[in-house]
Amino acid sequence: MALRVSLMGGALLAFTVFLVLVWPRRYRGRKPTVQVLVLGDVGRSPRMQYHALSIAQRGHVQLIGYYESDLLDELDQHPRLTKVPLSPAPAIVRKLPFIIGGPLKVIWQILDLFLTLTYRTRPAKWLLVQNPPSIPTLAIAALVVGLRGTRLLIDWHNYGWSILAGTRGPQHPFVGVAKSYETVFGRLGDAHLAVTAAMAAQLRAAPYSLPAAANLAVLHDRPADLFQPVDSSSFPPTNRGPEIARILADACKDDTDVGLLIANKNTRVLVSSTSWTPDEDFQLLLDALVQYVRDVPADRKTGRRPPILAIITGKGPQKAMYERKLAQLAADGQLPPIEIAVRTAFLPMRDYARLLSLADLGVCLHMSSSGVDLPMKVVDMFGAGLPVAAYSAYESFGELVRDGENGRGFTTSEELAALLARLLDTRARVADEISHGGGQDELDHLRQGARHESTLRWPEEWDRIVAPILGLPELKKDK
Repeated sequence: MALRVSLMGGALLAFTVFLVLVWPRRYRGRKPTVQVLVLGDVGRSPRMQYHALSIAQRGHVQLIGYYESDLLDELDQHPRLTKVPLSPAPAIVRKLPFIIGGPLKVIWQILDLFLTLTYRTRPAKWLLVQNPPSIPTLAIAALVVGLRGTRLLIDWHNYGWSILAGTRGPQHPFVGVAKSYETVFGRLGDAHLAVTAAMAAQLRAAPYSLPAAANLAVLHDRPADLFQPVDSSSFPPTNRGPEIARILADACKDDTDVGLLIANKNTRVLVSSTSWTPDEDFQLLLDALVQYVRDVPADRKTGRRPPILAIITGKGPQKAMYERKLAQLAADGQLPPIEIAVRTAFLPMRDYARLLSLADLGVCLHMSSSGVDLPMKVVDMFGAGLPVAAYSAYESFGELVRDGENGRGFTTSEELAALLARLLDTRARVADEISHGGGQDELDHLRQGARHESTLRWPEEWDRIVAPILGLPELKKDK
């Protein structure tokens, strides 16, 4: 009997020690702190950085993710930001074939993410997660918030399964599993944000069927204050050439062709941004530039057509492949360097924002795997007052780009080539231009629309929609 009591006492003591020392600490209703989770490179997740900055301006934020690229300067130096880096999978795992390395990477992420959210961080009132990636983020987040007394806010940027279908094919067995997983665990959020109204409607309907009790709000992307139009009554500003040369100095050292184009006041500057993934078909842009050279008539006096400097920013898995294609097109004479120069670069955020404000036209090739998300790159372009030519064959396109007001849509390389010929040609109008209102006149009109769009900013949208959900105080405005 005494032995039984002793054993029960020992078990009770061990359980008490477990609860006190091992069980993760719970949120006890103190200050409304927020954790922001990005299962990816935080520096390449502008929307989540904007979330973190908005939270830091009102309270403390823990920003969890992989720190591979620079953050926004204002966020990086903020005194109420705590950086919580995740550990990438070992190199040997990343080098394995997908069928083996993929599951091992997920197992590593599960363990690292669970330990980080339960033991390496302080308990918070809210956990704000980016989706996608949904695996393993949603399941781990749902488990952790239950253990720690935290509430879960899911920010739906897109669907993980639709992106997987674009890379692996819609019939891949993992696609169906990923879709079922996402629909089940996606319902466990206490509140939800969607990037478009079209996405919000889908989330309420089957198969997602978010509970009616769950708060679901639409938070359209808006640019941060870093993205601003040039302060000039006329465009382009007279000092554009030297400033663009400075921005590209590291990426294009000793580049004679670029230097000559920048020095030419008739050169049109085109900018596109990408993660170099399959959901953006850059072959469309390459084919359009080749058609531009082939079809746009040369000037009678100079024997040349209006030159274009095309700058493609970003980094990702398909970058090297497209750089090889660009080099081959130049070597074959299909993209004459004196008329068309295409350069790739990965720029600091501040330089990228300034480059957008100095460009003539932005090009977006985002195709939307789900049909209901929106490209953040266009939001930034509008913030800088830059009109866009954007791929338009998806449902939510019109929630961001109003065709003929702040940009133009296209679906084929032929349509994009026609837009480049019409919008970037500064010479006398031809019959086709007159029917569209004139190339320069049309571009100026689109620029006015983009500048108007730039007045819609992230802080106001965030204050109205997200701050009340998180229970954060209103940001005091300077008088």
